[in-house]
Amino acid sequence: MADLSRSKSSTHASADGPWYRDLTPYHWFVFTVASLAWLFDCLDQQLFLLARGSAMKALLPAGMDPITYGGYATSIFVAGWATGGLIFGSLGDRYGRAKMLTLTVLIYSVCTGLSAFSKGWIDFALFRFLTGLGVGGVFGLAVALVADTLPDRSRTGALGLLQALSAVGNVMAGIVSMTLGHLESIKAIQPGMAWKYMFLVGAIPAFLCVFIQIRLKEPEKWVKAREAGRAVGVKFGSYASLLGNPRWRKPALLGMVLCVSGVIGLWGIGFFSPELVGDVMARSLEAEGVPADQIAGRKTFWIGVNSIVQNLGAFVGMLLFTRFAQSMGRKRAFAIAFVAAMVATVGYFQLFNGRNDIWMSAVMGGCQLALFAGFAIYLPELFPTSLRSTGTSFCYNVGRFFAASGPFTLGSLQAALKANATTPEAKLIAFRNACSYMSVIFLLGLVVLAFLPETKGRPLPED
Repeated sequence: MADLSRSKSSTHASADGPWYRDLTPYHWFVFTVASLAWLFDCLDQQLFLLARGSAMKALLPAGMDPITYGGYATSIFVAGWATGGLIFGSLGDRYGRAKMLTLTVLIYSVCTGLSAFSKGWIDFALFRFLTGLGVGGVFGLAVALVADTLPDRSRTGALGLLQALSAVGNVMAGIVSMTLGHLESIKAIQPGMAWKYMFLVGAIPAFLCVFIQIRLKEPEKWVKAREAGRAVGVKFGSYASLLGNPRWRKPALLGMVLCVSGVIGLWGIGFFSPELVGDVMARSLEAEGVPADQIAGRKTFWIGVNSIVQNLGAFVGMLLFTRFAQSMGRKRAFAIAFVAAMVATVGYFQLFNGRNDIWMSAVMGGCQLALFAGFAIYLPELFPTSLRSTGTSFCYNVGRFFAASGPFTLGSLQAALKANATTPEAKLIAFRNACSYMSVIFLLGLVVLAFLPETKGRPLPED
């Protein structure tokens, strides 16, 4: 650890060469730990999305709509995410990014595992809320930790890659889904029980990550700023300071709206692709004459394939956004991504019709998740050290209270559109149209960009 700690105070790098050239062993350690925390966070998020449909069918009494209650469970999870982000974002500025990051990973890993033992919808929703508390805290803490530890020149590339690696966690979830779907189809595990194993698998790597994180030290920049702030009365992690000072209030509120657009687009629309894929694939398998007792397993398998393809596209999209943000600026990169996300989402939900269209998942994933690389890069550039975790978490997570309405809105819109639908095909068309109509939310992000500052090439702000 001595070799690591010797170099953690280095915050400057030469202007030439790739962003990672001047990183020291400790910089790499911090980047790796923060990336793993977020990667496993996203693994658990994605496992929930992949297991949601099966879990609802297993936990709900007959006659209750699994898609509707799956939307409710998603909204509760997202609300917990928002609450945890606000709480731990502030605590990260007050007591340290490293300490709070370790605690949040422990919370989401334990509660993910507990979800497997749910007996009904209510306790399942409770475990999802508690998982959300931990999940919500990780992003702001991980981003602030990397932003305050790595050299300024390396910050954009590192944060973009940190967010891109989240797609690896999502791909891992897809592999887990495919594997368990196969085991379910050959009856190696009881049909309809794969969702329980998904949550148990999701808890293991995240829990192990905690033991690595205990070696983390607080960023020297944060330690010095906190000492200096105490001398002059600067309040760290204060929402009164964030929203009471016009200098920070404007980027906080506008940044929140920016995130609302992307988060609703992803969680209220894009992450309902498993429902579309599952429905389409089940119909296809039935038409091919696949035995009824094998359809559930094969359906789970193809939902996993869709997740992998969607997130491979996301990985590429986030790296492209990072490159665009470095070359043309944050705002132009965001503008391109918001337009692309709307077009790709409408195209996906209107045109996806089977296995030959699986490539469309990669396009939608790349366009939607590219925005989240932008959030990782841009949000910490809006706030000072005393409010960096607080401000980043505020923007990224307060918007989730609004985003929690996305699944409710999608469910209500779908119900209205299929009110007169009498056939399964008509109900599927209603679902497609509901998702397409909601995609207009991406235009909100495009509008708010006009009122936000360009931060490319600027140092991180300070009090």
